[in-house]
Amino acid sequence: MHRHLGKVVAGTALAVAGTAVMVAITLPGTAGANETGGTNGDGTRAAQQTGQGPDAVRPGVVEQAPAAVKKGTGRDPLTDDEMQRVEKIALNKQLLTSGENVDGDHGPQRLSVDLADPEADELDDPAAPRRADVTFYDYRTDTLVTKTVDVESGKVVRTGTQHGVQPPLSRAENAEAAELLIADPLGAGLKADYKDATGRELTSADQLLLNGAVYRATPGGQPAVLDKCGEHRCVRLFPKVKNGPWIDARWLVVDLSARKVARLAH
Repeated sequence: MHRHLGKVVAGTALAVAGTAVMVAITLPGTAGANETGGTNGDGTRAAQQTGQGPDAVRPGVVEQAPAAVKKGTGRDPLTDDEMQRVEKIALNKQLLTSGENVDGDHGPQRLSVDLADPEADELDDPAAPRRADVTFYDYRTDTLVTKTVDVESGKVVRTGTQHGVQPPLSRAENAEAAELLIADPLGAGLKADYKDATGRELTSADQLLLNGAVYRATPGGQPAVLDKCGEHRCVRLFPKVKNGPWIDARWLVVDLSARKVARLAH
């Protein structure tokens, strides 16, 4: 096989499993729908029971009752309901309108929602408040924003901002980095390797399984266009053909903040 990015790396496929939950609502049947007779012999009763005729009674519709919010206790991991609730609380109007996500849209990029560590004087308290750290990255200002929310009261108890701090990348950020690479002239080798492996054109990040690592600049260790990596959010991608080999793209770095791609020296 011809190699365009140095080599296509064979490896074990990564399985990404999703779980779909389907909720079925069964409507009650119409009583006596199979009856063919009527009290007056003209079929009026049967017509009413099967939803026909001017005086027919329409079948009732049962609406699903709102699901109760599931809550954890103590140091239990946050439930899905708790995570959704605290994220909504943390993303207030000001942050939503002033921040920018990896796609350039309004609102910061969501990174993680985790159970916060207890305070020092709460370590042995089984009734200590449950708090959640909700972390965002604001691409407009290259700022990591962490909001700590009291899970029970729903109040934001602490807000922290940091520059030059680069936590692990989210799935959305890896996908955007791949889209930028595919659209850039430096992505030609990636696309050629993909076509060699599959016989198809690579046009979207959805065609790949993606892992990524944060890249930080070192003095003189990269092209000048990447010198702000660390202050900017930059990523080295490790793409894999779905049900196929890895493609070696380690020499390419995507600056998500500047939306630029550069090649490191071999």
